[in-house]
Amino acid sequence: MGERTPTRIVIVGGGFGGVYTALELQRLLRRDRDVEVTIVSRDNFLLFTPMLHEVAASDLDVTHIVNPVRKLLPRVRFFDGDVAAVDLVKRTVVVAHGADAHTHDLPYDHLVVALGSVTNFFGIPGLAERALTMKSLGDAIALRNRMIALLEEADTECSTAVRARLLTFVVAGAGFAGVETAAAMNDFVREAVRFYPNVAPETIRMVLVHPDEVVLPELSPSLGRYAQRKLAARGVEVHGRTKVTAIADAAVGLSDGTIVPASTVVWTAGTTPSPLVATLPCTKQRGRLCVNDRLQVEGWPGVWALGDCALVPDGTTGRFHPPTAQHAIREGRCVARNIVATLRGRPMRSFAFRTIGQLASLGRRTGVAQILGVNFSGFVAWWLWRTIYLAKLPRLEKKVRVALDWTLDLVFSKDLAKFVIATGATVSHPEPRRDEPLLSSVSSAAPV
Repeated sequence: MGERTPTRIVIVGGGFGGVYTALELQRLLRRDRDVEVTIVSRDNFLLFTPMLHEVAASDLDVTHIVNPVRKLLPRVRFFDGDVAAVDLVKRTVVVAHGADAHTHDLPYDHLVVALGSVTNFFGIPGLAERALTMKSLGDAIALRNRMIALLEEADTECSTAVRARLLTFVVAGAGFAGVETAAAMNDFVREAVRFYPNVAPETIRMVLVHPDEVVLPELSPSLGRYAQRKLAARGVEVHGRTKVTAIADAAVGLSDGTIVPASTVVWTAGTTPSPLVATLPCTKQRGRLCVNDRLQVEGWPGVWALGDCALVPDGTTGRFHPPTAQHAIREGRCVARNIVATLRGRPMRSFAFRTIGQLASLGRRTGVAQILGVNFSGFVAWWLWRTIYLAKLPRLEKKVRVALDWTLDLVFSKDLAKFVIATGATVSHPEPRRDEPLLSSVSSAAPV
């Protein structure tokens, strides 16, 4: 008698939604040998994005905000690769894998689409080619390296105009990512400048551009105005009701006609669902997959979607749930429980969740927060930001490492070393002639 084929659950996407779906399935199915769970992601770690700006500002070590998937999910199969295609008719996921990008076909009985989003540049001239983004660990490292490199260059630059351009940084978008990134960059550059004797602090220019009247539109207007005042007091120029319209090598054009000479633009002003979502023959709105209140993709049994790439209805308000990390985590748990309920013939549950709170760090031990409808600002909000996110960071090991980083940050200054990924230089020696002793190629200056 042939061996029974296990029920195959494939999760595509390694962000909060995908990983927390897998975590809940791992917990619920730990004794079930008839179900095989596989997660596919191009990164073999879960990135804790709320702390990403602290890596860019040298407050946290690069590896301390990432958790290896294989440590988080020891009972789940992990496939390191890019999702090349999804065939909903044949119920197969095609994954490109390895240095030669060869493909594998992964058949599934249940598919969880948690592909997340990518940066949207809205066709603005020059933006995609020249702007930095803040969505990945590589983005944070690149931004950190850029700031350090520009400080090094400005310290030895003879031209006043060129030095001013090198020390001007533009951040587009004043949501949570934009405000926290601008605040962290401002703190980093202004603290580092004392190590660069030829760079005057007053030559540093940090510009925050946003289309709304006040920053952080997700919070109450009073908190937005507070955050704007704090940023302005620390030297951040806030340009409200303004957008970036074009970017060249040495300048940024704004919608109010202003031309800002700048070498760095950080774009946090828009995202769009993963391009792979557009290839799926499913009902979509705003580029996102339409799902019911149980997170099932309409018209495709066994297919589920959540997070940034799904439009999840809110039964309480009649609108849709926002694409935030706290929602993606709960959606992942809901999907896992409904899949298990389907396997065991039990009724499924509708997804219901209300935003608990939202927090933003403004740097220098200051923040803003809105928790259960109550507003906080200043040191208390900053303390809440660190306490809550430290508690949410997966695994005790990473919590301890981050807590140590924050403690040491109170005593020591920020590190100014660039993370260079190139390998070290080598010297190739010619092979010795056959009539020469082998040791003759050793330098006489070498210690004996």
